[in-house]
Amino acid sequence: MKEKEFINIIKSTLNSGLIGDDCAYLKDLGITITQDSLIEDIHFKTDFATPFQLGWKSAAVNISDICASGAEPKYLTIALSLPSSISGEFVEEFYKGVKAVSRGVEVVGGDITGSDKIFISVTAIGKSEGRRISSRKSAKIGHKIIVSGEHGASGAGLRLLIGKQREPEKFITAHLMPTPQDEFSKQIAQNIKEDYAMMDTSDGLIDALSQISDASGGNLFIDFEKIPFDKDLKIFRDYKDLIFFGGEDYQLVATVPEEIAENFTVIGEVREGSGVTVKTGDLVEEFSKEDVEKKLFNHF
Repeated sequence: MKEKEFINIIKSTLNSGLIGDDCAYLKDLGITITQDSLIEDIHFKTDFATPFQLGWKSAAVNISDICASGAEPKYLTIALSLPSSISGEFVEEFYKGVKAVSRGVEVVGGDITGSDKIFISVTAIGKSEGRRISSRKSAKIGHKIIVSGEHGASGAGLRLLIGKQREPEKFITAHLMPTPQDEFSKQIAQNIKEDYAMMDTSDGLIDALSQISDASGGNLFIDFEKIPFDKDLKIFRDYKDLIFFGGEDYQLVATVPEEIAENFTVIGEVREGSGVTVKTGDLVEEFSKEDVEKKLFNHF
C-alpha cells in the first residue's frame, strides 16, 4: 500500500475537510500548519549529510510546505528521537543548521526522546494575514502554470551520493540544503485576487502537476523546453526523468491568471481534460495519475 492510499483512508475515516493539501488552513485561527518526519536510512543517511545539513533540510522541507500554502512561515517545533551514541555536538550542529535556513522563522518548542535510529519530526506554522491561501483543487481552465527555480538538481545530487561521487558539488548541495521559495510565494499570495493552486515539488515536478490536475479536474499542459534546469544535468542520459521525477527540489509550481504569470517563468497552461501533457518539440506525451504514481518513490 502506498502513502496516498493511507492518506485517503485517514481522510475518509476522520471525515475531515481540512485534510488534502500539504498544509491545513485553519481559517478561524488565521494560520496554516504542516508536519513532516525524516527517518534515518529512509529519508537520509548520516554518511551523506552532516548534522548541520540535516538540521537545515529538516527545517527547510517544512518551511517549504508553508510557502506552498501562500502563508508567511513563522514558527517551528521539532521532535528529535536519538540513539544513545549521539553527542551534544550533533545536537548543536543540527540546530545551527535549523537556524541558518529559518531566517525569521522561530523554533518555539519540541521534544527529545531516545530511539534506535535518528527520527526527526517538524511542525511548521504559517500566518495567513494579508495573503490568499492556495489549494491544489483551485486550478482553473486558462490559468498559466508557473514555477520557481531550476528542476532536477536534487535528484542528480542524490544519485551522485549513492554512487559515492562528489562532483558536480552544486547538485549535492541542492539535495542536502534546499532553499524554501518564500519570496516567490509572497509575491503571488499578496497580489493574486482569485483562488489558485500551488504546491512544492517535494515528490517531483510531475507529481505536483498530477496532484493539482487530479484535485482540480483539468489537464496541465507543459512545454518541456520552458522548464528551467541546470544544463549540466545533461551528463545524465535520463536527465528528463530527473527533472520530472527526481523530487526534493522544493521549488514551487502554481497555476495563476495571466496578469500574475507575466512576472514569473511560465511553463504551460491549464486546459480541459485530465492528467499531465508534456510537449517536447514535436513529441507529445500523456501522463495519467496512475502513470505518474508508478514512477514515484514509495516510503513503504
